[in-house]
Amino acid sequence: MTNNRVTTPFNRDSTALEVVRGIGLAGRRAVVTGGGSGIGVETARALAEAGAEVTLAVRNPEAGHEAAADITATTGNDRVLVAPLDLADLNSVAAFVANWDGPLHILVNNAGIMASPEMRTAQGWEMQFATNHLGHFALTVGLRPALVAAEGARVVAVSSAAHLRSPVVFDDIHFERRPYDPWLAYGQSKTANVLFAVEATRRWADDGVFVNSLMPGAIRTNLQRYINEEELARMRTQTGGGGASYWKTAEQGAATSVLVATSPLLDGVGGRYFEDCQEAGPNEPPSRAGYAPYALDPEAAERLWEVSEKTLRA
Repeated sequence: MTNNRVTTPFNRDSTALEVVRGIGLAGRRAVVTGGGSGIGVETARALAEAGAEVTLAVRNPEAGHEAAADITATTGNDRVLVAPLDLADLNSVAAFVANWDGPLHILVNNAGIMASPEMRTAQGWEMQFATNHLGHFALTVGLRPALVAAEGARVVAVSSAAHLRSPVVFDDIHFERRPYDPWLAYGQSKTANVLFAVEATRRWADDGVFVNSLMPGAIRTNLQRYINEEELARMRTQTGGGGASYWKTAEQGAATSVLVATSPLLDGVGGRYFEDCQEAGPNEPPSRAGYAPYALDPEAAERLWEVSEKTLRA
């Protein structure tokens, strides 16, 4: 996509705390969706370690408070807050936005569901697209004034190599006419995360808001709760790292999110896709690395934005 691809001194083995070392975030405020578990809690921990005030936006506040206490205990930062957020419930998203006050410097759209059985929201939307994309879209657009007020905000869209499975199928996003496939639904939602970063940057860069997307790597977390062991074993062979040894720890999985959220190397950079702490190049099958050209297509990104706005207004 770019001739000036961002490179960093970090790699797939780097941890979130290594990436943030030497970066000072005192006076900065961050929100991490899904910050109560998995790579979300390690993302939040690294931001807190660097001195930021961090809000864990979580569906389960009890688990969120446990995570916040753990983060405070390990970092000494007592400015770790918890707020309820259910991305599949637009009233919950609206309440979170309404309760936010003041600038927001870092928004990490980390929460998500993967390869779930067919489920639908109250509006009839397919659950993975609704949670992984539409909920985060509504949240980020709602928080735009707070991001602009930060004068140099960053938004992090946690995508996945699964975006290689499917573009956004605009003719039938919600599987109303085609048979439901959990992996195609997940892949489509993760492509939407990448496209969101492209179009949000185009619209908001002049206001100092930059959005990038990323693939965190293969990490065993609650995200895989709908996937059986046989499927997980098959996924291992596709990660390109020679089997189970390539599974990252949660600390390693959070590293690219933290890099995109904090690294000075990304000042003024947006609309790009990162993996293993580097800006990725185009995918070359059969590899599972890199981005699909359709995920960085500016016309598809603009169309998705318009469709998302129309869907949320309906």
